[in-house]
Amino acid sequence: MNFEYFYLLLSGLWLTIVMAFFAASGAIIFGSILAIMRNYYTSNASKILGYIAGVYIEVFRNTPLLLWMYSSCFVLPIILGIPANYIVLGTVGLFLYTSSVMAEIIRGGLNSIPNGQFEAAYSQGFSFLFTLRYIIMPQCYKKVTPTILSQCITTIKDTSFLAALNVAELTNVSKDILSRLTKFDEIVGVFITVAGLYFIVCFSLSCAVRLYSYYNKSY
Repeated sequence: MNFEYFYLLLSGLWLTIVMAFFAASGAIIFGSILAIMRNYYTSNASKILGYIAGVYIEVFRNTPLLLWMYSSCFVLPIILGIPANYIVLGTVGLFLYTSSVMAEIIRGGLNSIPNGQFEAAYSQGFSFLFTLRYIIMPQCYKKVTPTILSQCITTIKDTSFLAALNVAELTNVSKDILSRLTKFDEIVGVFITVAGLYFIVCFSLSCAVRLYSYYNKSY
């Protein structure tokens, strides 16, 4: 493979990482909010918030990711009157979908924390939000960080769906390069290079998950 093609693949990889970073980062924040709403806002006064979070999570988790990418790219520009930037809007679709997955991961962490910690905090005069911020959520994130990082790996691979929208991420760039090639060895070289780039990024994160898990078992 010549340097020009390799440079194009690297540029596609960079866009893949950037989109995955923003989608996953936003999904962790929004997913945390959804998890809290679904887990704790169940009293009569705020039950509607729990229902809203539950509906959002179930709708997005049980429908295809590509559907939401298409919806973001073709529906949002009409509703909001904004330019159809498929890179940004495709990332929004990925963020919306991933948020529902992150919400269930974080909710699992919240469910693993005894309710007695709330009662103990209330007895010391702590408010609900203060208890969440300083006592509950730090423990929750410590428990679910490996699973969150694993979902981030999935998010990186999920950016390949944006090739259907002709976004210049790694998979789509490789498709464009393959359309120019005719020799078997060059075609195989592109496939191997693309697989290798995905592997390097995802395996690095996998190693980070293992190290984190090992560190937390050791201390």
